[in-house]
Amino acid sequence: MPHEPRYIAVEGPIGVGKSSLARKLAETFKARLILEEAYENPFLPEFYKDRARNALKTQIYFLLSRYQQQKELAQQDLFNQITVCDYLFSKDRIFATVNLSRDEQLLYEKIYRLLDGSLPRPDLVVYLQSEVGVLIKNIKKRAIPFEKSIDTPYLEELAEAYNQYFFSYTETPLLVVNCTKIDFVKNEVDYQNLVKEILSTKRGQKNFVALGGSR
Repeated sequence: MPHEPRYIAVEGPIGVGKSSLARKLAETFKARLILEEAYENPFLPEFYKDRARNALKTQIYFLLSRYQQQKELAQQDLFNQITVCDYLFSKDRIFATVNLSRDEQLLYEKIYRLLDGSLPRPDLVVYLQSEVGVLIKNIKKRAIPFEKSIDTPYLEELAEAYNQYFFSYTETPLLVVNCTKIDFVKNEVDYQNLVKEILSTKRGQKNFVALGGSR
């Protein structure tokens, strides 16, 4: 398959289907798959019980964990094999703006700036959007116990933070995909059309509108 981007990052809010799409893309491109180790964060269950009290330690753990993964990726030959990752390192800042107090954000930003400069940048970011109702449905479907406390207002705030972040995003080529009515894992027509868009997105920002089917 010609002209593939060598490093693709899939992004979007909780429950949008990042990991599922990343797995499918990795299979299609015969790529190295990097999945974030979200559920290995020991502070996450307590965070969802009391976000304000547990946000900083949860956020710092995520930041360092993702940094370690990306640092290991930087030491590999990104030109030897395509890589698909189900997160963008800078996503951590999106969650930080939602979860941390002002003073905590100042501390967080100092640590973030120390780490960010040495990491590889994707050739393409695929940003998945969806209505909050779909996110809630997907979260309930995967039935992770501590995620039961994720509420609609939090997801709305998070989705808005994602939209604001990617509205002015210019670090890499960006493909924005609204998957409110589409399941790219189940709908092969829309998935193949998405793959074509991925292969043709070389610069700037593009929006993908699926026409083939629905959830």
